[in-house]
Amino acid sequence: MQERLQKLLAQAGYGSRRSCEEYIIAGRVRVNGKTATLGEKADPSIDKVTLDGKLLPKTEALTMTYVALYKPRNVLSAAEGQDDRQTVRDLIPLSGHLYPVGRLDWDSEGLILMTNDGELTNKLTHPRYGHEKEYRVLLARKPDEKQMEAWRRGVVLDDGDKTLPADVSFLSTSGKGAWIRVVMGEGKKRQIREVGRMLGLPVVKIIRLRIGTLKLGSLKPRQWRHLTENEVEELKGDKVPTMERRFERSRSDRSDRAPKERAVSSEDAKRNPKDKPKRAPIDRSRKTVRPKLGPNERPATSERPKRAPLIVSTSDRPKRGPASQPTTTDRPKRSPGGRTERGGRSDRTRSNTKPRTSRR
Repeated sequence: MQERLQKLLAQAGYGSRRSCEEYIIAGRVRVNGKTATLGEKADPSIDKVTLDGKLLPKTEALTMTYVALYKPRNVLSAAEGQDDRQTVRDLIPLSGHLYPVGRLDWDSEGLILMTNDGELTNKLTHPRYGHEKEYRVLLARKPDEKQMEAWRRGVVLDDGDKTLPADVSFLSTSGKGAWIRVVMGEGKKRQIREVGRMLGLPVVKIIRLRIGTLKLGSLKPRQWRHLTENEVEELKGDKVPTMERRFERSRSDRSDRAPKERAVSSEDAKRNPKDKPKRAPIDRSRKTVRPKLGPNERPATSERPKRAPLIVSTSDRPKRGPASQPTTTDRPKRSPGGRTERGGRSDRTRSNTKPRTSRR
């Protein structure tokens, strides 16, 4: 059965389909002695397909290898180095073709899957699948909620491309900076560092903790291990976590946390919600007749008792004798300065005092 050449190369363990397309474009692939072109198909049971002069092995005879590696900093995440720098392939002393799944920057560290399974590599790296990749990121500054929300929605990079929505959460502080957790389904070149730079949050350190269902675990830098059968089955299965499923779960969680509506009984269903209980009618037949009052009269109230008029008899008043009344001859003479001759009070003060009455 004929298949595309990039798929046959991926099945033979030469990397993902994208990387195999580069081999075809570079003219390194030949079919029956002729240089292959991109999009060409071949049948490995009939046609002779070679890469750099080496015949492709049959799929049945190929042994699949799956290795989890902790890539340290200052190591290239490539199978072949173009200079003297060390690559992740140099850290695994195994024979055969092994290619990294999901590259990491030169100055980043963390989990890398090394395998010769091209189908699995394509499934975990192609953007249309949106498999999750989890990172622990150290920032030089403490982010505020506005910056975190912008990172979650997506940021427009310098090339005009906007990043997809991501799950970003705060973990802890570290001096003047902070540790955050970033889960995303894409992996552009230096994406986390570029997003941090656009938001004013310089990135100091990046550690990848998870690819799909595969976790870094207790591996230390430069350590590696073989994957178990269960781990391989989980990566190939349909339950691999994706960003689309994560957002669906978050939406369902928000709907579950919303207050549930009260069950409506049969009586409540019959009752119109706009109806209100009626009040008792007010009897307005009895009207209080108020008497007409004069201009100087006040209405009498039942609470305030009427006061009896105060009658003072003239016989109780003390009678003044003729000697008690002051005469004009008894008044002291005024001095030019306004004081009396007796040295007493002034005439003004004297006039304000009440006359004294004699005692009997």
